[in-house]
Amino acid sequence: MQDIEDLRRRDTFDVVVIGAGVIGCSIARALSRFSLRVAVLDKADDVAAGASKANSGIIHGGYDETNGTLKARVAHWGNSMFAGLDKDLSFGFRVTGSLVLAFSEEEVPELERLLQNGIKNGVKDLRIIGRDEIIRLEPYINPNVVKALHCPHTGITSPYEYTIALAENAVQNGVEFHLGSEVTDIQRLDPSPKLPKGGFLVRTPLDQHQEYTTRYIINAAGLYSDKIAAMLGAADFSILPRKGEYIILDKSQAKFASRVLFPVPNATRGKGILVSQTFHGNLLLGPTSRDVNEDPRTNNQILGDILGSARMSVPSFDPTKAITSYSGLRAKCSRKDFIIEESPKCPGLVNVAGIDSPGLTSSPAVAELVVTILEAMVTRDFHQKLTINEWFNPVRPPIIFKKGPNYKGQIDHPTTPALNIICRCEAVSEAEIIDAVHRPLGAHSTDAVKKRTRAGMGHCQGTFCEPRVAQLLSRELHIPVTQVQRRGVGSSLLPHKRVTEEDRALLERLSIGEKSVVSRVKL
Repeated sequence: MQDIEDLRRRDTFDVVVIGAGVIGCSIARALSRFSLRVAVLDKADDVAAGASKANSGIIHGGYDETNGTLKARVAHWGNSMFAGLDKDLSFGFRVTGSLVLAFSEEEVPELERLLQNGIKNGVKDLRIIGRDEIIRLEPYINPNVVKALHCPHTGITSPYEYTIALAENAVQNGVEFHLGSEVTDIQRLDPSPKLPKGGFLVRTPLDQHQEYTTRYIINAAGLYSDKIAAMLGAADFSILPRKGEYIILDKSQAKFASRVLFPVPNATRGKGILVSQTFHGNLLLGPTSRDVNEDPRTNNQILGDILGSARMSVPSFDPTKAITSYSGLRAKCSRKDFIIEESPKCPGLVNVAGIDSPGLTSSPAVAELVVTILEAMVTRDFHQKLTINEWFNPVRPPIIFKKGPNYKGQIDHPTTPALNIICRCEAVSEAEIIDAVHRPLGAHSTDAVKKRTRAGMGHCQGTFCEPRVAQLLSRELHIPVTQVQRRGVGSSLLPHKRVTEEDRALLERLSIGEKSVVSRVKL
């Protein structure tokens, strides 16, 4: 593959991946197995800044996606890859199993349909179980349950930690990440000495003084993938964002669901409001799935609806233990399926678009399909196969954890960084934060530290630890603390707003608890 090797010496990239979410980072890591110069561009200042951090973290079983679709192909395949990925990348993954719950005989035929669809998709060990076994498996379930579809292969992970692990390993293997680099224009380039087969010029804002030339582009821009394709006249699809909201309860509520609990899906609610533990042991309720422009409900009405729907599955959780709520946008596509293809309108552009649920589950399989497409393009254009990167190392060291027999969770009079607890709620030490700052793609904002260490994700939602994290960032990055940001350039560490009497009265009606509103104001 001499042509591409020559281009590398000319300071030109072989592949530019646009988007540093879970899909872009999965692709980047997969491409790092080969002798290619790869750059990942994203307008955000950290990876996993969009849908990749604001989702349920569920690794779906693969039974729900309609057989014959691309979603069905990559969901089951992706699920089967997660245990091996976690072994190499140390991001945290746990198989829990799932139940789809029917609360009337009228819903049972849908369980039968899901069972047969899952079997067609290749999912093993699916079965429909009765009320007695359901209650034995999940003692806090609504006793009105009739039957359930049991899938033992469903799992949970931390979606942002998974994305960060992929990105760090890609960097270890030679991929360049250019964060804070919004793509504003792309042009086709005619063949030239630098690009004998032609290519692309990718531009970022003028104040960044940066342009990228590349032979191939992978468009993994999520909600903006149709806009990226339009820059090259290749927008034969459109993205239709759907909003989803969640509520997080503290760890005392985790006992109410040891598996992922779904209602029977339907055309209106999709998979519906699930009840599940998070990987780190909170209780998760959500998500909604709605077109914001067509939904007249207020945010507080929506949160109340989430609580009501979740109670249909698990009646006994305590909503006053809610510690935060959050929302995310799914990149629904006009084609109603994933798009993973070289654009028929623009050779050399690979669109990876419309990756909504189960995109997290499917991400490693999506990356393998992209590798296959790139191999075919290289063979077509250069009459050679991709060259293996002999230095590829699949293992990514985990972020350090508190070590030593003397660690008892002390927070007074620390003698070492490992004993100096910065985040009381999650017992995160100074040593862990320092490690997060100095790793590949190190954390440069309090939100980036939170995604890597969980400092700020506990009951107080950073009220205690965020100023202390900011002080550490100031010290380690050699910048004034006033320059430390929450989420990159333009964000603020100003004191949180106070909860108003109106907020407090509303919370009493919804039985959510004051801290939930505090955290919503923060976020």
